[in-house]
Amino acid sequence: MSLIVFPAIDLKGGQVVRLAEGDMDRATVYGDDPAAQAMLFAGAGAQHLHVVDLDGAFAGASVNGEAVRAIVERFPGHVQLGGGIRNRASVERWFDLGVARVVIGTAALEDPDFVRGAARDFPGGVVVAVDARDGMVATKGWADVSTTSVVDLARRFEDAGVASLLFTDVGRDGLLKGCNVEATVDLARAVSIPVIASGGVKGIAEIHVLALHVRDGVEGVITGRALYDGRLDLTAALDVARAAAE
Repeated sequence: MSLIVFPAIDLKGGQVVRLAEGDMDRATVYGDDPAAQAMLFAGAGAQHLHVVDLDGAFAGASVNGEAVRAIVERFPGHVQLGGGIRNRASVERWFDLGVARVVIGTAALEDPDFVRGAARDFPGGVVVAVDARDGMVATKGWADVSTTSVVDLARRFEDAGVASLLFTDVGRDGLLKGCNVEATVDLARAVSIPVIASGGVKGIAEIHVLALHVRDGVEGVITGRALYDGRLDLTAALDVARAAAE
């Protein structure tokens, strides 16, 4: 089994953007056609895509629905979606649209029973986002920091049927500081749920290191700015991930 490389498409006002440390006021625009960007990633060999409705994460409800629909219709692989998914109606809507997995963050902390129910009714379809600032869970688009540790939150869902945990070190996201590989691997070893790394990936070396920890429970890695800035070649990253599994 090889590491899954998820190229990221973050949506703000219908545009493809990347934020620095989750700050909506520090957005860099990379394009105005999200579906076309999804097809570029598909052309490079991507079979999985990570999409975030950034406006939705702050609003608590879908804002970039039409852009998501266009991506799902054109991308031939699996689309994983997060941002503002905080109730049952949102979950059902996205699955009906063809999204493969939904990522639930804020509601995982505030309404764990909702997450458990969704994970039960949509096997393999629910990912819990464990976003961290200094080891503590950040919520509401990373605007708030809770008093719950990342490991404590993750362990609450070990028996819930959650497909994966998406771990993001918020302090590194969008800054190309390097993914927090050590914290990602530590979390993967501490819980029985597979972990997806996110936040700050800057090059091929991190893809290689993370790929070596698939047996520790690291399932995948999300990368955005490094791809858009040309620091990471997606086809090369996919090749490295496959090679590490051989």
